[in-house]
Amino acid sequence: MRHTSPLFAGAMPPPRQPTSHQLFADLINRALAHEPVPYGLVWPCEDHALAGPLDAAQKGIILPVLIGDTPRIQAIACKNQIDLSPYQIIPAPTPEAAAQKAVELARTGHVQGLIKGSLHTDTLMHAVVSPTNGLCTSRRISHVFLLAVPGYEKLLFVTDAAINIFPDLSTKRDIVQNAIDLHTGLGLGAPKVAILSAVEVINPKIPSTVDAASLCKMAERGQITGGILDGPLGMDNAIDPEAARIKNLSSPVAGQAQILVTPDLEAGNMLAKNLIFMAQADSAGIALGAKVPIVLTSRADSVQARLASAAIGALYARHLAQQNTAF
Repeated sequence: MRHTSPLFAGAMPPPRQPTSHQLFADLINRALAHEPVPYGLVWPCEDHALAGPLDAAQKGIILPVLIGDTPRIQAIACKNQIDLSPYQIIPAPTPEAAAQKAVELARTGHVQGLIKGSLHTDTLMHAVVSPTNGLCTSRRISHVFLLAVPGYEKLLFVTDAAINIFPDLSTKRDIVQNAIDLHTGLGLGAPKVAILSAVEVINPKIPSTVDAASLCKMAERGQITGGILDGPLGMDNAIDPEAARIKNLSSPVAGQAQILVTPDLEAGNMLAKNLIFMAQADSAGIALGAKVPIVLTSRADSVQARLASAAIGALYARHLAQQNTAF
């Protein structure tokens, strides 16, 4: 008897159910063990953009400074029965003005990180990368998805999936170094970094394989530090020991990668969202390489993922502050 899939019978697939993951819970608990870190909450003018970070604030992970349209923020707080009295509100009439004010607060040390509210990412990042009064460093800014995937014992970092569209080799070097620095800064140790491509051999007709080999040589020569690199690697043999064994890959990274570096933004974005929506991974997102970390959350994030994003931002901001003090 022939069975018809419900997807072709007009039925809608069930909504994605967020899953709890111990790896994120561990990060949240570590952040709770410290004093809250001051963070600029940029344009929290929708329910999710205000309630999520303030939940993290109430638990003691961050100390938010709210930057945006004061009447709108107060109306959302009233609607959701949120008490704003413990928090500083800095008025800004537009998302653009809020982004500029947030960058100013970060530049002067009033806050140690930024959290994107309900404004567009491009609006916030435009202020961050301003050549005159932004937060740029010598490092290219890049994005990392942190993914807690059920059935995979390690926290997966996928980069870059949101900022650099077609990165050249120099940019990829910064993308890799940013992700390594985050991994070590979160106290997760020296990561195993897989430079992904479609094949495991160098093929001049596939530029990402050549870039992968170059990045690995750069790591050997000290141009990338703090992690163990290998590539090119396919997605299968980067995370599956059996796949690596079948292809006779002798590598300290194959089958146990913690950072997945994709060839471009499209590949990274599709990989991350496949893991989120098809493998039920919880996710957090953060932009690195600026003077302060920038937490990028999504409307679809679960409660635990929002807390994890805040915890990751707080832990890494504290790490950067300690490094600056050391120097």
